[in-house]
Amino acid sequence: MKAVTWHGRRDVRVDTVPDPTIKEPDDAIIRVTSTGICGSDLHLYEVLGPFLSEGDILGHEPMGIVEETGPDVAHVKPGDRVVIPFNISCGRCHMCGMRLYAQCETTQVREYGSGAALFGYTRLYGQVPGGQAEYLRVPQAHFGPVKVPEGPPDERFVYLSDVLPTARQAVEWAGIPEGGTVTVLGLGAIGQMSARIARHLGHRVIAVDLVPERLEMARRHGVEVIDADDADDVPDAVRQLTGGRGTDSVIDAVGMEAHGSPGAKLAQTLTTLMPGNSAAPVMQRVGVDRLAALNTAIEIVRRGGTISVIGVYGGMTDPLPMLKMFDKGIGLRMGQAHVKRWIDELLPLVSDDSDPLGVMDLATHRWPLEKAPRAYEMFQKKQDGAIKVLLQPGA
Repeated sequence: MKAVTWHGRRDVRVDTVPDPTIKEPDDAIIRVTSTGICGSDLHLYEVLGPFLSEGDILGHEPMGIVEETGPDVAHVKPGDRVVIPFNISCGRCHMCGMRLYAQCETTQVREYGSGAALFGYTRLYGQVPGGQAEYLRVPQAHFGPVKVPEGPPDERFVYLSDVLPTARQAVEWAGIPEGGTVTVLGLGAIGQMSARIARHLGHRVIAVDLVPERLEMARRHGVEVIDADDADDVPDAVRQLTGGRGTDSVIDAVGMEAHGSPGAKLAQTLTTLMPGNSAAPVMQRVGVDRLAALNTAIEIVRRGGTISVIGVYGGMTDPLPMLKMFDKGIGLRMGQAHVKRWIDELLPLVSDDSDPLGVMDLATHRWPLEKAPRAYEMFQKKQDGAIKVLLQPGA
């Protein structure tokens, strides 16, 4: 089969690799029909290479058709149309019983002290072959796959794999009071959907970015926007819109790749250039994140407010302004999305023909799998108005 594979910093290729097979009784094989390139995939493309091996198959946002199941898989069958959550969870352990599926005790990667295994996302999360491929082996398929209706286009459902549950959790973790206000930092796919979900739930949303196409997309969905390039002081601009107080909550949908933080940018670049496997232990012990977005969130949020971090960070000793955080009484919550926790709420919304979350207005590019290398480059450089890229194997 064809699959998108990692070969080095800014070097992804479409290779021919062996087809996946059933290995465990609770496995399934799906034929992938659509699969997204996520903003966190760009961390693999740019920063997290020390935790990858040449030839690793990327991708964690797939959906498709079930081709084969192991004997322990009963809730889906060959021919079913399914979305695959990006985290791999058993549905049976203590953590899954608490609906903390991203911390599944069955698939935790204990060698690295990490949570549940993820598709296509480094040794830190199990080195499980990913979904940017023609076929995908799905472990724990007795629980993971989400069956979706036949008929509507993939775009109605594919974001259930990651984007929508991640955005929904970001809003929930933000603890926005009824009728309250939230600032969303970063208007990539997760930020866009976080803003739309918060508005759908009745909150006032102010969003910040510096890419014109992203700002315009947010405006189309009724979101107030601040262009970070035009604002002399983004926190002050937010305070001017909120009676000098700041918003009740802030969602950091940017993470480690924020603009600014030149020292951390240099640290990221240097670690990716270190020889052999020497960079991985360094990255596990030092602060390499660019914290401009998180520091901005700390400035923006009102006293006693909450920050929800959904953008990916990767450093171990990043410095935080603890005095200011303590003085303001800030609440802070973060983590990988517990995908299946949110499916029962989200599936009716994406199945609704009125499209209340605007899922049909998110993808800016729909390309065949063979164009993945160009798609990664375009997305990383924010060219051609790229906000969300969908790859379509077999197209």
